[in-house]
Amino acid sequence: MTNSLGKNISREINRELTEREREILRQIVQLYILKASPIGSRFLSKYFGEELKLSPATLRNIMADLEELDYISHPHTSAGRVPTDKGYRFYVDNISKIEKLKRSEIITLQDSLISEYSESVFKNASKILGMLSQYLGIVQFPNIRDLTVHKIELIELSSNRILVVVAMDSNIVRTVTIEADIDSKIERLDEISTILNERVSGKSLKYIRENFSGIINDLNYRNTPLIRLFTDSVDRIFARENSSDRVAITGTQHLLNHPEFEAPERMKGVIELVENEDIIIHLFEQLDESNKVQVYIGRELKSNVLNEYSLIKSTYKIGNATGTIGLIGPKRMNYSKMISLVQYVSDILSGNQEFPA
Repeated sequence: MTNSLGKNISREINRELTEREREILRQIVQLYILKASPIGSRFLSKYFGEELKLSPATLRNIMADLEELDYISHPHTSAGRVPTDKGYRFYVDNISKIEKLKRSEIITLQDSLISEYSESVFKNASKILGMLSQYLGIVQFPNIRDLTVHKIELIELSSNRILVVVAMDSNIVRTVTIEADIDSKIERLDEISTILNERVSGKSLKYIRENFSGIINDLNYRNTPLIRLFTDSVDRIFARENSSDRVAITGTQHLLNHPEFEAPERMKGVIELVENEDIIIHLFEQLDESNKVQVYIGRELKSNVLNEYSLIKSTYKIGNATGTIGLIGPKRMNYSKMISLVQYVSDILSGNQEFPA
């Protein structure tokens, strides 16, 4: 009897919602997103008005069923309900129309991210994401090891210091200063630069670092002091970026304005999230790298620090290198609008400028 009852309960929990239940659940989530307070049956009855003509009593029964199915919950002694992670997931999976960005928002994005495309664009992108969303804007920089080298320049800074300038995809530039206890004449530096560019232009940093000895193996210059110096410094020149250059996170002040984070313990969680970028980096590394916009809600993020948040993320591509952008905010966010925003910024960073007018 117990097993039979258990099976019946299991079927009930996993059953499909009726059309009426789906519409009521959708409206509960939508209203909670707008109001940030539990939604009661009486308020919902007035909201539907003549459209569904449902009494508060009927709505209470339907809401009780939705609560039993774990789509909504009953916080404390409140008469209203709030969406659960499962309720938000239903809402996101059934968004019928993605909200378009306003023309003013499109202009802001284009002016900030297209006009001057360089390494600073990633930090600008996180600021714009934070400003337009009022959540945390996050941009994980592309792994420069996968970027293609276009040109290397050797510049004499002093008699014993040489600046190595590595120009890569999308105007991204890396500079490294190396100590040179040799007589480095400018004309010799130019000559060496020309020879190196013939060998490394069009190849990725990763390839150059791993194969540099082979790349210069047949050069007559390979045993000259300058080439030996360059070879000895190849790990520094072509190594992966510093940890401090991995991700940009902005918008803490925006996130703290949301009522979910008024409580001191919630505020502490926001600060911890922003100050420990390793949480974000680890999170992005664990998630699907699809270039499609994806939404993760609460416990789907598999991090106790992020149980009260949602993440909307996508990837972008520069040459052969990929990076990740995202928004982190309360689960009560405008998903339709934020999905559109993340997709648009991803397109800009990927160099896709075929945008709606």
